[in-house]
Amino acid sequence: MAKLYFNYSTMNAGKSTVLLQASHNYRERGMQTYLMTAAIDGRAGTGRIASRIGIGAEADIFTPRDDVFAMIRDRLGAGPVACVFVDEAQFLSPEQVWQLARVVDDLDVPVLAYGLRVDFQGKLFPGSATLLALADEMREVRTICKCGRKATMVIRQDASGRAITEGAQVQIGGNETYVSLCRKHWREATGDPGAKGH
Repeated sequence: MAKLYFNYSTMNAGKSTVLLQASHNYRERGMQTYLMTAAIDGRAGTGRIASRIGIGAEADIFTPRDDVFAMIRDRLGAGPVACVFVDEAQFLSPEQVWQLARVVDDLDVPVLAYGLRVDFQGKLFPGSATLLALADEMREVRTICKCGRKATMVIRQDASGRAITEGAQVQIGGNETYVSLCRKHWREATGDPGAKGH
């Protein structure tokens, strides 16, 4: 029975590395996989999933307007697919997450989605919120804060390393822009937004 999996974490936890390794494991056994990634994130090049450790693979891209169910159904028309892997899943729309659920339920193909849980303001991405609601199984990909605790939050920083607390939810960047922290250090860096008004 196919399932919808959500593998989530903060920045720089190795989500893409885990995705690429899992896809490799299928392919090594002679099974085909279908890789997808968000068009908005072109850090590794358009239509490419890449890891900070240097591995990568080509992938089809999706935009917020795409019907991912139709994309996957069309790919299945070209031959069997053992598993669908979606990188940068936080950029899926809620409707697209429902489409992935339909892939699992109606086409009986497992879907493994990898993405951020929260943004730099500590708010859920709409795609991630819907994945948290619909996924059959969720797995946390862990990384650590500068203090050694588990990092669950991320700050966006300016060129001088100060935390930015306002701005658009989506801004593509890597280590130069984002730092993963535990909640305690995130609160310290952002001025403890949870304490405002108390």
